[in-house]
Amino acid sequence: MERGVRHKIAIIGAGNVATHLAQAFACANDVVQIYSRNLDNATCLASKIQGCEAINDLSQLSSNVDIYIVSVKDDAIIDIVYGMPETCRNGLWVHTSGSVSMDVFRNIAENYGVLYPLQTFSRDVPVNVGEVPFFIEGNNAVSFGRIKDVALSVSSIVRCADSDSRKLIHASAVFACNFVNHMWSIADEVLKAGNFSFDLLLPLLKETLAKASKVSPFDAQTGPARRGDVETMAGHLALLDEDKKEIYKLLSRSIMKQYNIPIDEQNKL
Repeated sequence: MERGVRHKIAIIGAGNVATHLAQAFACANDVVQIYSRNLDNATCLASKIQGCEAINDLSQLSSNVDIYIVSVKDDAIIDIVYGMPETCRNGLWVHTSGSVSMDVFRNIAENYGVLYPLQTFSRDVPVNVGEVPFFIEGNNAVSFGRIKDVALSVSSIVRCADSDSRKLIHASAVFACNFVNHMWSIADEVLKAGNFSFDLLLPLLKETLAKASKVSPFDAQTGPARRGDVETMAGHLALLDEDKKEIYKLLSRSIMKQYNIPIDEQNKL
């Protein structure tokens, strides 16, 4: 495949990640099939892409495809691999997982690899895929080159990462995104208990993110745990239910430990 050539792509999956990638790849390639066990989901996504066919049976996968992109839940990848039609094994197979090894395709396909986008995707929330970093891996030079080519068709940020490196990046992303979002959900519950809206926090969140681009997270840390302000923390704990107390204590102790601030065991922090 040469740079600039429109690749024929089949997307296996119709969830959050698949929805965004299918539409992004369709701008510079030919996305010819969308597979989902639920035909309605496949049809909904395929309807957004000109000339794209919706299927719900892996045996219907076309053998006239350059790249098969498996974009499903991690624990469903193996089922897709073993359901791969014999006629499609000559194509390039990749998955989009941050934590699954590319070796899941070993002994099944001749050319395979990984195309992992480092981003959070929700089906109905727009994402500029052109700004998303893609971490790629291939089982040989040919596979790697083809994966890099198709990744560059949608993003200018394409980097090589083997399975161990990708797992590390993925674990970091869970802390930076998934856990942080859960903290926001807890903050929302705390505010609702006082009949306040989460919107109150938006200026704070925007400034926190802006600061992260200017100084390191270590230098940016503020708050009562960073100061060792035991009285303030005790006051907060008095407002929280047991589950939230445990989370508050765990995070506060982690912050205090990172900055070598003595932990007052008498206040049960």
